[in-house]
Amino acid sequence: MFYIRPIARDDLPHVLALSERTGTGLTTLPANRERLASRIERSLASFAGAASLADACYMFVLVDGEADRGGVDKPDRVVGISAIEAAIGLTEPWYHYRVGTLVHASRALSVYTAAPTLFLANDHTGHTELCSLFLDQEYRQGRNGVLLAKCRLLFLAEFGERFSQKVIAELRGRLDADGRSPFWEGLGRHFFSMEYSAADYLTGIGQKSFIAELMPRHPVYANLLSEAARNAIGAVHVDTQPARAMLEQEGFRYEGYIDIFDAGPTLECHRGDIHAVRQSRVLAVTLDEDDPVPDSLTDDIPWLVGNRSFADFRAIVVVAPARVDRFPLKPYAADALRVAEGDPVRAVPLRPADR
Repeated sequence: MFYIRPIARDDLPHVLALSERTGTGLTTLPANRERLASRIERSLASFAGAASLADACYMFVLVDGEADRGGVDKPDRVVGISAIEAAIGLTEPWYHYRVGTLVHASRALSVYTAAPTLFLANDHTGHTELCSLFLDQEYRQGRNGVLLAKCRLLFLAEFGERFSQKVIAELRGRLDADGRSPFWEGLGRHFFSMEYSAADYLTGIGQKSFIAELMPRHPVYANLLSEAARNAIGAVHVDTQPARAMLEQEGFRYEGYIDIFDAGPTLECHRGDIHAVRQSRVLAVTLDEDDPVPDSLTDDIPWLVGNRSFADFRAIVVVAPARVDRFPLKPYAADALRVAEGDPVRAVPLRPADR
């Protein structure tokens, strides 16, 4: 079965291979071995409890564990990655545009205009970020994507004291078929002598000083941009639409902040208001040896289940009754979670409609 675990040092080749397939716009997962290795080390230190709040980063991988069934010991096959940055902007500046309005009026001329305007800001400094979500194309089926994304919500629920009260997710913005950003072509290119992909890559490897040096500090009037650039403000990449829908179902909302390069929206929510965080429950495990009954013949629903270990966090999706007092797990599912009879797990129905 597929399960989530913390990233390991030996996962670097797999993660690098995944990063090379992400395409342009996933800034937090650059195809750079040194940068990824450094980030993995940060994650290892974070799970060991040795990282400061400013450096804490928790990286998770989705593992194809089918080879583990039947006692066969084979290397993990890492097919996806996601992460949580505990507090952004404390060691490297975090830039974004805040979409606002400037009003110009003349009573004498009976003229009144409200102009949409972009303000360069750092308002999300110190907030927790959900980031680096990427799943191998071959595995974008079943419940793999939602497990990879929502496992982080269980982790936030269990270890909330390690994170900010505000949680954000910066989504990849709209790109054309050739990987060009309409927003970049309409704005960024006028200030940076480079392609969008190059600027995005430099940001991903931590070289952000050029942003402060070259970006306009004064408000940008959106009406002066091309129509394509204006239409890209707050729009997401086609591959990111499912992630946006999932976050919005969990209570995240767009509050007028966008990425400075591709204008992708930033969604945000107070940690305690995230539906999966608020509605998750701690239940004791009961081992269920019976043969599974097909889902179509029961009233069972999919559940997101995680153990309560910090350093050895695990999460899976399993099918169980909609109402339970103890959580039933097959032995192989308990093995994946590294729990036994009577151990506590945190669980929440996978679909908000089932809660």
